Amino acid sequence: MIISRKQAQAIALYAAALSKSTPFGSGKNAVFKALNHLGYVQIDTISVIARAHHHVLATRVSNYQPNYLSKLQEEQKILEYWSHAAAYLPMTDYRFTLPLKKYFGDHRDPWPKSDKKLMQQVYDRIKTEGPLMARDFSGDRMRKGEGWWDWKPAKLALERLFLEGSLVTVGRSGFQKIYDIPENVIPSEIDVSMPSNIEFAEYLINRALQSLGIVTVNEVCYLRKNIKVDVKKVLSSMVKRGQVVRVGVHGLAGQEYFVSKTNLDLSFRVQKKLHLLSPFDNFTIQRNRLQQLFNYDYQIECYVPKTKRKWGYFCLPILYGYHFIGRVDAKADRKAEELIIQSIYLENDKYKSIPLSQWYEAIDEFAKFNKCTRVKILTGNDKEFVTTLRSKF
Repeated sequence: MIISRKQAQAIALYAAALSKSTPFGSGKNAVFKALNHLGYVQIDTISVIARAHHHVLATRVSNYQPNYLSKLQEEQKILEYWSHAAAYLPMTDYRFTLPLKKYFGDHRDPWPKSDKKLMQQVYDRIKTEGPLMARDFSGDRMRKGEGWWDWKPAKLALERLFLEGSLVTVGRSGFQKIYDIPENVIPSEIDVSMPSNIEFAEYLINRALQSLGIVTVNEVCYLRKNIKVDVKKVLSSMVKRGQVVRVGVHGLAGQEYFVSKTNLDLSFRVQKKLHLLSPFDNFTIQRNRLQQLFNYDYQIECYVPKTKRKWGYFCLPILYGYHFIGRVDAKADRKAEELIIQSIYLENDKYKSIPLSQWYEAIDEFAKFNKCTRVKILTGNDKEFVTTLRSKF
């Protein structure tokens, strides 16, 4: 079965909760609904604007407040661990963190060897005293080059215990993790049994179909090891049962996609709303997917040497309806309460016809989200457009 690219895009946008404004409503419960629907929200340290986990949720939740996440973690509704990267996950997905924890426990070669005695001491102290942070432990930093991220031994021990599942986090203070033992944190009703390979594959597939809508095998397995065979096996079974349909997308010859029967049968309307998305948004994180489905070539350049950057340090994808229409390099000057648009690029001249009110609303909302009261627009690839947009602020 072949579907149009526009239909594939509509399914993807609907699944990503980007086809209409703030689909989950507002408030803390809306944040939980959004995170539970997306399956994870990536945590990132870059803070030139509001951090990624807040940005992703603010895109989908009206009047989002950063303390909603910490409150949900206090209520034991969400947890922090790794998805494809550091992330917040629904607490109900706890058992599906266990395979990676087992991997870290069984495969220590890729990581610097940690003192087992120190790890036990760190664990015992937290078990006795309750939640602690790395700064609660004494110890000098390792000499440069001798330790993972040059961390002091106790901090390295804490992180190893966290990765292996002997410790969990109960929150963060100043972006530093607060650790506790699982028995004090994981609710008694949560399933803590190790999933089989097939169960884990089913989990990845169901999460991908729910949050991405239409997927390839590689997209389901994104940054996961040794799971592709089981994912293919489960997908084939789901196709035979009629739960999932195998489709092609017009213009993408040879690429096999999978979509739930329910989503394939629905008709989605995509609202024309302008979004400034996070580079770490669940919808944008798989760059090859963006290129194939939306013909949008995107790269985050904060890891690229300054002299080789084309778009800017932290360029954000701009989505409008079905189309990625540009990118904007933004920085929040928190002291001056000013959002600085260092550059704004349009992918095509035709996007200048988008109502200025859409641009103003999106940038103004983004400024307020970043606690900024003013907006400064510096430059872009279309001087006339930049001048006109600048006049709105």
